[in-house]
Amino acid sequence: MQSPDSLDRPGSTLRITRPDDWHLHLRDGDALAWTVPWSAAQFARAIVMPNLKPPVVDTAQALAYRERVLAARPAGADFQPLMTLYLTDRTPPAEIARARASGAVFGVKLYPAGATTNSDSGVTDLRHVHGVLEAMQREGMPLLVHGEVTDPEVDVFDREAVFLERHLQPIRRDFPGLKIVLEHITTAQAVDFVLAHDARDARGAPLLGATLTAHHLLHNRNSMFRGGLRPHYYCLPVLKRETHRRRLVEAACSGDARFFLGTDSAPHARGAKEADCGCAGCFSAMHALELYAQAFEQAGCLQRLEGFASHFGADFYGLPRNAGSIELRRQDWEVPQRLDYLDGEIVPVDAGVRLGWRAVASAAPQQQA
Repeated sequence: MQSPDSLDRPGSTLRITRPDDWHLHLRDGDALAWTVPWSAAQFARAIVMPNLKPPVVDTAQALAYRERVLAARPAGADFQPLMTLYLTDRTPPAEIARARASGAVFGVKLYPAGATTNSDSGVTDLRHVHGVLEAMQREGMPLLVHGEVTDPEVDVFDREAVFLERHLQPIRRDFPGLKIVLEHITTAQAVDFVLAHDARDARGAPLLGATLTAHHLLHNRNSMFRGGLRPHYYCLPVLKRETHRRRLVEAACSGDARFFLGTDSAPHARGAKEADCGCAGCFSAMHALELYAQAFEQAGCLQRLEGFASHFGADFYGLPRNAGSIELRRQDWEVPQRLDYLDGEIVPVDAGVRLGWRAVASAAPQQQA
């Protein structure tokens, strides 16, 4: 990788190990013809979220979904979807052994019921899933956590911090060998929680890690209200205060292997976002690497991007680092205002904003025939 000084020159390039996306929504059906090529253009692998309608609750469904994703890859693409199961109150502990034996399932997602998009079938009480968590600890299957409480008396901006104290701390105590990813963290409290837990597995990899999105590194909650209501910056967990954003950037730039890339790219058609009750989720798959490069460069830590984007997640999951590379070129360009999606349009996060880096293979793919 180039030195930071060399990156200051116009026309310079940055070549990094091909990255992976450790938290991605691809949707299903016709949407895959758009979403899979967008991610395959930049990422070698992705942890694919299971919150479909109906959700992916067992290994057979995960394998079938994987085949649909693979069928949507562009010709010549080697993108690999890493599948997950959706944890419910009724998930049988025996399903974890089946998932591990499949070789295709890499995590089980905990959605507190009602916490986010398509989470109505999520867990209503953690006591219902203690048997499953024991099985996951035994099998070495990671628990992927959407860390928010859904108590209506808790302010939406406090739901992550309350979840850590109320629920994640007891999980950590009761299942000390369970591998956990705290997904798309948004608060200083979440950063501190991860830093306070440095237990390791037999390989020496952390037992607790966290993914960080580009939009949470680049934006605070003011972005949702700048000049009016901006629905395409609405996501869950919501953007937080500037003090929290700065702590997230510090974590991402720290070189600490417990923090790694997860876009949480969540595609919704424009009409579903710009509605009386707009959907939560920011779409970033088309230009994710450029957004991360922007965030790291603004923080003066571009030399740390490769570890965060390409090394730490693979190490956490016990997978080999990718052999290939991807090139980012210093180039001013404007994020499109709209992209074709399904029978309408989708609005990417930071639409109309000028970015200073361009991934060589990041142009939005055309829909497959």
